[in-house]
Amino acid sequence: MRILLVHNILWAHYKAAVFQAIDQLVGQRSGVSFRVLQIGRNERLRGSWETNDPNAPTYAYPYELLFDSFVEDIPLGARTRALLSRMRRYKPDVLCLTGYYDPAQLALLAYARLTGVPVVMQMESTALDNDRSFVKEQVKQFIIRQCNGFFCFGSPQADYLNQLGVSPARILLQKSAVDNQALLRAYQLAIQERETRQQALRLPAHNFIFVGRLIEPKNLPMLLRCFADAVSQSPNKANWGLILLGDGPQEVALKQQVQELALETQVFFRPATPWYQVPDVLALADVLVLPSVSEPWGLVVNEAMVCGLPVLVSDRCGCAKDLVRDGQNGYLFDPGQPAQLTGRLLAFMNEQADRGQMGQESQGIIQSWSVSSVAAEMLAGFNAVKKT
Repeated sequence: MRILLVHNILWAHYKAAVFQAIDQLVGQRSGVSFRVLQIGRNERLRGSWETNDPNAPTYAYPYELLFDSFVEDIPLGARTRALLSRMRRYKPDVLCLTGYYDPAQLALLAYARLTGVPVVMQMESTALDNDRSFVKEQVKQFIIRQCNGFFCFGSPQADYLNQLGVSPARILLQKSAVDNQALLRAYQLAIQERETRQQALRLPAHNFIFVGRLIEPKNLPMLLRCFADAVSQSPNKANWGLILLGDGPQEVALKQQVQELALETQVFFRPATPWYQVPDVLALADVLVLPSVSEPWGLVVNEAMVCGLPVLVSDRCGCAKDLVRDGQNGYLFDPGQPAQLTGRLLAFMNEQADRGQMGQESQGIIQSWSVSSVAAEMLAGFNAVKKT
C-alpha cells in the first residue's frame, strides 16, 4: 500500500511529529510506503516564528517541499500542477488531503475519483467556527461525499461532519496530538528554575497565562477586564499575575487597556516564542486561560495539560468537549458571560480550586492524546479505506 499525504505547510511541528510516528510504524510493515507532499514552507503570519536554532527538535519522515516560500505566495495554477504531477508519479493507493478549502487539493480529489484512488480528508472545522450559509454548506456536502473517510481533530469536528451527512463509520480518527514527550522534557527542566526566573522577571508567585496570537477571536480584552474584576475582589490579588505570551495586531491596544485598568504591575507581555520553548514560559505560570470566541481546536490546551497545568477554556474552543472536564482538570466558561470567567479566576486566586489535583488530572487525560496513538489510528484508517 502506497500512502500519499498532502499537507499545506512544512512548519507545522505537531503534524511533523505524527508524520514521523506514522513512518516509523510503516517501516515495521512490509509492502507499505508513506510520503508527504508539503506545499509551502510556512504561512506568512507565522513567518516570524521560524528558527534555525540547532536545539530545536527535528522530525525525520519522507517528504517533498514543493515550494520553498509562504503558501499564500504560491499561484493556484502552479500549486495544482505540482500536486497532480506528484500524484501521477507516486501512484498512491490511498490519498490524504488537508481539507476542503484549497482548490488545488480539490483538483487532486477530482483526479483521485477519476482514477479510483480512495481519499481521506483531514477535518479541523466545527459548526461554531464561522457563520454558515446554505450555499456553502451544500458545496461542502458535495465535496465530502467524494471522500471515503475523515481524520478529525476531535469530537466537535466529527459532530459537524455528522451534521453534513457523514456516517460515523467514515470517521476514522477523533484525536489530535502535540509532541507530549518533548514538551514534558522541556517543562521538567524549566520548572527547576521557576522561582529564580520569576524573581528576575518580577513576576508574582502565581500566574495565569494565555498563549497565542493577539488577535480579535482570542477575546483578550474580555480576559483583561475579568482579571481586573478578580483582582479587585480577591484578598490574594498581590500573589497573582497574568502573562500574555504572543504577538499580533491587538498588542498596542491591549497594552493601553492594561494601563487604563491600572494593571501594569500584574499583566506581563512576553514575545512569541518557538513551540519547543513554550514550556519555559508555562513553567512560570499555574493556570492556562484560553478565552476565544472562535477556535477550531486550541493545541495550547494540549501543551498546558502535558505540563500539568489546570486549564480555563472557553466552551467555544474545539478542544473543550474532549479535553476539559469541568471542575476536574479546570473549568469551562461562556465567553459571552464575563462574570463566569471572573468567578473561575477567583476560584484559583482564593484557593477554592485545587491546582495540584487539577494539574494531575490534566496529565492523566492527555496521555491518550499522544503522537503514537494518533499515528496508529491514522494508519489503521488508511488500511480501512484501502480495503473498501
